[in-house]
Amino acid sequence: MTSATAFQPLHGSCYNSILATTYNTPLVKLNRVIPSDHATVYAKCEFFNPMASVKDRIGRAMIEAAEQDGIINQDTHVIEPTSGNTGISLAFVCAAKGYQLTLAMPDSMSLERRGLLRALGAKLVLTPASEGMKGAILEAGKLVNATANSWMPQQFENPANPEIHEKTTGAEIWEDTGGHIDLLVAGVGTGGTITGVGRHIKPKKPDFKCIAVEPSDSPVITQTLNGEIPKPGPHKIQGIGAGFVPTNLDLDIVDRVEQTSNDEAMDMARRLATEEGLFCGISSGANVTAAARIAAQEKDKTIVVVLPSFGERYLSTPLFAQYMD
Repeated sequence: MTSATAFQPLHGSCYNSILATTYNTPLVKLNRVIPSDHATVYAKCEFFNPMASVKDRIGRAMIEAAEQDGIINQDTHVIEPTSGNTGISLAFVCAAKGYQLTLAMPDSMSLERRGLLRALGAKLVLTPASEGMKGAILEAGKLVNATANSWMPQQFENPANPEIHEKTTGAEIWEDTGGHIDLLVAGVGTGGTITGVGRHIKPKKPDFKCIAVEPSDSPVITQTLNGEIPKPGPHKIQGIGAGFVPTNLDLDIVDRVEQTSNDEAMDMARRLATEEGLFCGISSGANVTAAARIAAQEKDKTIVVVLPSFGERYLSTPLFAQYMD
């Protein structure tokens, strides 16, 4: 499973811009955290993208779609609410293309994320952690209304988000596994990854299953699918569990929802570092926790689990703070 899609090779070659190095992240087999008599599990290592997260795909895609549609020009001020990684991805795209960028972000997000955003030239407006992403979204809306020639990408509902995952992430997984994939396990932030991958693979393989992962402390997708009133709650799994069901999450794509706790996610993220050499973030731990459960049940299957971001971004959080003496 070493092939590459037509988008870009994984390494090497010469590029006209850092943006061209996005896509084509590797699949890496999990050999130790998944017992050998369980399903085969491959990690989709999205931290091989230029800014070390899955959000690089949509940061580039949303800006370029807006350019192609004539929605933005060189003087446009880009404003977006973010939990961190989308903001970082937008920041590197805006830096490379010369756009101004302001981000509204809950103040619970890691210090590494804040520092990286500022280093890339973004202006930050922090909102109370107690308000979650809803608070950041409201603040971003106010900023757009008060700023001339501004534009909000709206990652939670922008169709360029799931579209780029359908065109790239889904295509990469299908080609790199030779079509031998049975289940995808992906945490839901905006819903773009699971929706896009599902839309690419399900028509090719109708029995392919998409498993959504959400925090057990904020199980709004589960509640919605059960016909209950969603009751979001605070949690520590940065990047997923926004507290609402995003427009970009196609619930018809979701075959099952797995919930993980803060402790489960962090414990598994630490295990990925010490047992697999995969230095990942908290949501990666959540996703692999869910994938490990499924691997124990579906022993003859092949599973791909998404690792959204790199661990260095979480050194100041409870995930790795114990090592920062």
